[in-house]
Amino acid sequence: MMNIANSFARWLAIAGGVLLTLVMVLVVVSVSGRALLNFGLGPVPGDFELVEMCTAVVVFFFLPWCYLRDGHAMVDLAYIHFPRPLQRAVTVFSDVLMLLAWVVLTWRLGIAVGEKYAEQETTFILQWPLWPGYAAGFFGAVIGCFVYMAKTLSEFGLVKRLEDPRISAGTHV
Repeated sequence: MMNIANSFARWLAIAGGVLLTLVMVLVVVSVSGRALLNFGLGPVPGDFELVEMCTAVVVFFFLPWCYLRDGHAMVDLAYIHFPRPLQRAVTVFSDVLMLLAWVVLTWRLGIAVGEKYAEQETTFILQWPLWPGYAAGFFGAVIGCFVYMAKTLSEFGLVKRLEDPRISAGTHV
C-alpha cells in the first residue's frame, strides 16, 4: 500500500512540477510583454486568472509528496524534550488530525466541483469555466487522501512502512 501511495504521490508531484514550470513561463512571457508595450507586445490576457487557478492545483499536487516525505514544517520547542513514546504519540495524533482535515477538505472540494459545474461559473477575463481547475485540485486531494491514509495506517503498524533509502526522516525546525 505504501509503495502505491509513494508512486501516486511522486507522479502527482512531477505533474505539479511540470504545471508550475508552465506557470513560470507564462509569468515571464506576460511580464516581458508588459515591458515591451512600445514594441507592440503586451501581457498575456487573463494571466493572473491562469496563475491563480494553476497555483491552487499545484499545491494539491505537491502536498501528498511533502507529507509522505515528512516535509511539513514542525515547531518542536517542547517536542524534542519529550520521551520517545510521547514523541511517537504526538506524531501519530498529528497524522490522524491531518488525515481528518484532508478528508474534510476533499469532501468539500468535491462538492465545490459539482457546484461550479452546475453553475457554469467562468473566469472574469478569459470566460473559461472554473470547474476543470476545481476538478484537477479534487483529483490531487483524492490522491492525497489515499497517501495520508496509507501513512497514518503505517504509523499504527497496520501496513508496512515505506522502505526507501532515498527518503530522509524529515527535519524538525
